[in-house]
Amino acid sequence: MMDHRTLSGFSRDKSIRARDIDRAVVKRVLRYVAPYRTALIGFLISVIGGAIAVAFPPLLLKSLLDNAVPHHNRTMVAWIALGAVGLAFGNAILSLVQRWYSSKIGEGLIYDLRVQLFDHVQRMPIAFFTRSQLGALQSRMNNDVIGAQQAVTSTLGTVVSNVIGVAVTLVIMARLDWRITLLTLIVLPAFIYPARRIGPTLAKITREGMQLNAEMNNLTVERFNVAGALVAKLFGRPEDDRHNFSSRAARVRDIGVRSAMYSRVLFVVLGFVAAAGTATVYWIGGDLAISGALSQGTVAALVLLVAQIYQPLAQLTNSRVDILTTLVSFERVFEVLDFPAAITDRPGAVTLEQPRGEITFDHVWFRHPDAATVSLPSLEGAAAGAAPPVDSEQWILRDVDFVVAPGETIALVGPSGAGKTTTAMLIARIHEVVQGRVMIDDFDVRDVTLDSLHAAIGLVPQDPHLFHDTIRNNMQYARPGATDDEITAALRDAQILDLVESLPSGFDTIVGERGYRMSGGEKQRLAIARLLLKDPAIVILDEATSHLDSESELQVQHALTRALEGRTAIVIAHRLSTIVSADRILVVDDGRIVEEGTHDRLLARNGTYAELYRTQYRSQTAGPIGETA
Repeated sequence: MMDHRTLSGFSRDKSIRARDIDRAVVKRVLRYVAPYRTALIGFLISVIGGAIAVAFPPLLLKSLLDNAVPHHNRTMVAWIALGAVGLAFGNAILSLVQRWYSSKIGEGLIYDLRVQLFDHVQRMPIAFFTRSQLGALQSRMNNDVIGAQQAVTSTLGTVVSNVIGVAVTLVIMARLDWRITLLTLIVLPAFIYPARRIGPTLAKITREGMQLNAEMNNLTVERFNVAGALVAKLFGRPEDDRHNFSSRAARVRDIGVRSAMYSRVLFVVLGFVAAAGTATVYWIGGDLAISGALSQGTVAALVLLVAQIYQPLAQLTNSRVDILTTLVSFERVFEVLDFPAAITDRPGAVTLEQPRGEITFDHVWFRHPDAATVSLPSLEGAAAGAAPPVDSEQWILRDVDFVVAPGETIALVGPSGAGKTTTAMLIARIHEVVQGRVMIDDFDVRDVTLDSLHAAIGLVPQDPHLFHDTIRNNMQYARPGATDDEITAALRDAQILDLVESLPSGFDTIVGERGYRMSGGEKQRLAIARLLLKDPAIVILDEATSHLDSESELQVQHALTRALEGRTAIVIAHRLSTIVSADRILVVDDGRIVEEGTHDRLLARNGTYAELYRTQYRSQTAGPIGETA
């Protein structure tokens, strides 16, 4: 049973009652529809034709009762029957035409919105994805996009059909008897009032339901991917997960009940008003027929016509509700499309061609941007409110200043949270500097195009991501169109060709979601092979061997030796073997470069690096890249 306190609370909400159709949103929707204007015209013509056609069967009935039957004219009866069949056939054809055009427009809109959303979202900075829930994004891409196209095809078609249907029906009724026609219009205000009261509330409930569905979708996405499923099984909390999902699904259920009840209340009220109007026609029309002022056929036609006018009137009165609720989908889509990407190409950005690989940090300062500049609250979900906010006033990097020569390998070391990964990510503009400059060769990275910048940089992270696809397609993601010979060479250099060739499907082996069908070392070597195929001038290794066993690390280190040849490298490592073979070591602490030099010189200085060596690295056996650690 629906809580009466909920109903009364909504009815007292002035913000809901005052909600109106946003004309700016409507104008924007029309711009999306503009490419389909020809199909839209065909759609509207078929809708109008169908609306006109349904008004004529009552006239056939009038002619049957007033002319054919009283005069025993069987020929006229046959023609009337043939006319009824013809009208039915015409309606069927118009219905097929209408469906063709509506599907063409609707599916076209879905395609346009999805592609635009996908393109816009993938250009967002990493901070956007770290705060946004995947399920919420998928809900915008799927549910909201479909709801948006319904606003054009379903709602628009219904409104136009009903307007034409009401107009044609009223004209016919007026010609039959103007007095009864006026009586049927007396109840019109009773149609308008319920819709104006309930409509905005339904729109709000629709938006709330979409948000709740997005939260539920996000939970399933997190639990049903390989990593989430593994955590859930290892920690053994199926009952807690079930309860969490059950509570969210219950909220979706409850709001679905509320929405259904509001819709049904509106339908019942309008149905009762329509019944009262129809009863009036029975009463007055019947009385006029008894007195001889109207024929029986006219009364029968008016009864059918008044039934046809009240249904479109009810739907027209409810059209404001339909428009408000369907526009919610457009608003949610536009909310994402209108959210600006924090990191984009500057006007006049140049292409970085044949980079030498020199990297310059010129007094760089960095701190995380405010959440409002990188994320939408509606995409963060309920869990976002429980997370502590990022202190955007806290500097992550402070006056970082160094130069990396082309082909030089630099190791970044320091305690956890010191700013090592942030330093590396600034090179590729994964984050944006706040003060100072990061330069590649002679260009500020903000003055070159993102595409050319990313083409010059390769990354092997601690946990590389492989797509749920074949080995060949994962490799070709780095270089589309790469030949099998080129892929083979990259796999050979990454020390994994023998393994790939031993697989039954070879290059066509599916690696599984995130590459979980491969071991850690195999994933790392595939990631290195992908980097080699890309052939970047700059390589970033973010703790690429920190969690591997000795045998896997040996194989990965051999692959890294090939990956670093002739390239500028920024290496973030916990393994001493990678650190000591670097040309220089930069020690990062509290966002600053506190020491710089080779392994031996830094040990001799007996400073921060020497302390890190004593606490973290001393148990490791040092050796050049390619030897065990």
